[in-house]
Amino acid sequence: MTTLGAEMTMVGHGEIDIQFAYRTSLTQQHGFVHAGAITSILDSACGYAALSVAPEGWDVLSVEFKVNLLSPAVGEKFVARARVKRAGRTITVCGADAFAIKDGEEKLIASMLATIMNVKPTQ
Repeated sequence: MTTLGAEMTMVGHGEIDIQFAYRTSLTQQHGFVHAGAITSILDSACGYAALSVAPEGWDVLSVEFKVNLLSPAVGEKFVARARVKRAGRTITVCGADAFAIKDGEEKLIASMLATIMNVKPTQ
């Protein structure tokens, strides 16, 4: 997240928002922010949302996700909003949406459904 300049802007039980600002170093050949950067904040937001409901002292690990890229990533800032859909003993399912923010207006640009596994720390 440091490479993207991303930061958590909202932290709650089962919900996390992560945001970063537009930089040309994050764009692809057409000038849109690269799907990899958008997918990274979606994945991290889902992971932290799952971690917020994980058993005390456990870690989490993404085991599967699906991303739908809905619109080119054009904006001044980008935010991923993740929410836990269901937290089980071993598996947590999260959904997240990414928005481009331009002139104060938000536009939905991507959506993720993720499966996150609770794992015991190895140390």
